[in-house]
Parts: sequence; structure tokens; C-alpha cells
Amino acid sequence: MRKAAAVIHALMIPVALAHGPAVPGAQADVSMAVHVTVAAHVFPLEIIVPGNADLGTGSRGGSISASLGTVTVNDTRSGNRSWTATVSATDFTTGSGSGLETITKANIAYWSGPVTSQTGTGTRTPGQATAAQRVALTVPVIAFRGSKGPTNASTSWQPTIVVSVPAGAISGLYTGTITHSVA
Repeated sequence: MRKAAAVIHALMIPVALAHGPAVPGAQADVSMAVHVTVAAHVFPLEIIVPGNADLGTGSRGGSISASLGTVTVNDTRSGNRSWTATVSATDFTTGSGSGLETITKANIAYWSGPVTSQTGTGTRTPGQATAAQRVALTVPVIAFRGSKGPTNASTSWQPTIVVSVPAGAISGLYTGTITHSVA
């Protein structure tokens, strides 16, 4: 089995605190950063992810929803073949990563959305076609499945991440990893 992994880390999300800072006039933010890198290209089956993503801002106890950009699977293997792309995440932490300094994987949801671009023949099936089908990244989940005919094929989609910011989140820069892989 060939596997390519694309790693997203350092997710930048400024989040205004819902209850305000303890000192009047002081500012407190919960923020996360997403910097996307490709950990591996494995030919003739590869997955490509965008360079970075900005998830925007939100409030404690609220949620933040943003696109990660385009993810593409290229399949240049010979013959009729199928593939499955999966996605997983780590907890996002700040400081020492203790209780209130952690946004757990249970608070990081993913939905793949539909195919945005494709070449070649075959079928493509999103893991979560709509926002209503989004799933928490507590365990690896299927992002997309595809099959191809005898010619080369590519499949692209623009996944969305939804972060539920805990009401008690401590201000700070939260970092974590979201990984796409294909086999």
C-alpha cells in the first residue's frame, strides 16, 4: 500500500473571549494557526494540500468555520484502480497543553464537500458532502473515495474545518496537526 501524507499545523485563529478579560480594557485572544505542508509525495498516487489557511475569528463558546483550500488526489497508476483519502487531527494546545489550554479533537470537525474539479474517468464520492454531515476528527475519517479507469485521473475538493471553541478556553496561540493521506 502506498501512502502520502499532507500535514497541516499551526492553525491561526484569533478568537475574542466571550466573557471578556479579567482586567478592564485588557485584551485576550484564543488563537490557532494553520500552516499546511506536504509531508510526502508518493507517485503514482499522491495527495496535494494548500500551503496555508486562515480560519478567521470567533468567540469563546462559539464556532469558527473556514475552508482549508483545495486538496487534490492525482492517480497515474496503470489500469482500473481505487483509492481512499483519510483525514485525522491532533488536539490543539497552547502553553503547557493542560485542561483549559487544549481544544480537543472532539471540537475539530471536518467536511469534505463535493468534487470541485476532476479529470479522467471513474467515480468520486465525498466522505461528507454537506455541512450537515461534518464529523469530529476524534478518529481518522474518510475524506474522499475514488476509482479510475485505465487513464490518469485527478480529483479535487475544498474541505471545511469547523472549530467549536470551548467556553472556558484560555487565551493563547493553539497549535495542532491535521493530516490528509491517500492509499
